[in-house]
Amino acid sequence: MKSILLASVALAGFAFGAHAAGIPGAPPPFDQGGVKIALVSYLSAGDFFQAYQSGAEAQAKALGIDLRVFPGRQDASEERAQIEQAINLGVKGLVIDHGLPESLKDVAQKALDAGIKVVAFDVNLDNPKIPQVEQSDHELSRLSLQQAIRENGASFKAGYVYVAGFAPLDRRDETWREIKAANPGIAEVVRIGAVNDTTAATVADQAKAALRAHPEITVFFAPYDEFARGVKLALNELELADKVKIYSADVSTADIGEITEPGSPWVATVATNPAVVGAVSIRAAALAVAGQDLPHDIVVAPTLLTQAALRAADIHTIEQLNAKLPAFGHSPAATAAWIPQP
Repeated sequence: MKSILLASVALAGFAFGAHAAGIPGAPPPFDQGGVKIALVSYLSAGDFFQAYQSGAEAQAKALGIDLRVFPGRQDASEERAQIEQAINLGVKGLVIDHGLPESLKDVAQKALDAGIKVVAFDVNLDNPKIPQVEQSDHELSRLSLQQAIRENGASFKAGYVYVAGFAPLDRRDETWREIKAANPGIAEVVRIGAVNDTTAATVADQAKAALRAHPEITVFFAPYDEFARGVKLALNELELADKVKIYSADVSTADIGEITEPGSPWVATVATNPAVVGAVSIRAAALAVAGQDLPHDIVVAPTLLTQAALRAADIHTIEQLNAKLPAFGHSPAATAAWIPQP
């Protein structure tokens, strides 16, 4: 069954938002409608990536884009094959969402050579012709760690969740190392991490072993919500939720529920709205296809979300967060007067 599904995705992708009519006043080819753009993702598991795709689809629909979505399923070779398929489909634009740079640089260049405009989200393809959308990962990490220091002081024993080779995690790690260097009282006593089809469950198993071996840990820095979910599972199972605090990055409705539930050790996260980031990625691709200038770095600013603030504002969903904190629900990045909001 899985092989059949993957084969069907490789052949055609999923199509969304194909409109025959164009946008009045838009530059070519968006004045005609039906522009083909592909979204190829490395990570397809987790609430963040589902929301990112939802935001991309909504923006594509508003622009009349024929959006082809290819879920890479955490498989570098599958992602490469899907980019090749997108090129063969004759798309005008391509958004590459995460992935391993060493497996993508040549095929991304192949897309450029075919006249396709390429935009990358959270993967550094080291190509001046490929604009990069990011969540300001250094700031995500910095705000989260500053909150950890405010609540725990500048001296504590920490567990850390990290997997090298992913651009957003690598950038967040740079800030983690800077913060440790500036605060020598912060000791990283254990490092764990995994990115796979069951990230949270795998991290939970690793965290349980780490916490048993290092009962002195009082803080876990888990700068990806699936990491944080895994650490929380471990703390709950070991009945240590009142002894260790989790600081993370990224957010979803499910995350808000886990952060605000009684007795939760997950006390803060720093995030952008993943749906907004998805929309920005599509807008960037559309601007590139329309021949309009884009900065190389397209940054969506993050917001600190503490457990106390979420509870005080009675926020339980992303929709409520958007309504009560409008800056979270919109971004001025990659916009133009002719681009309708989703």
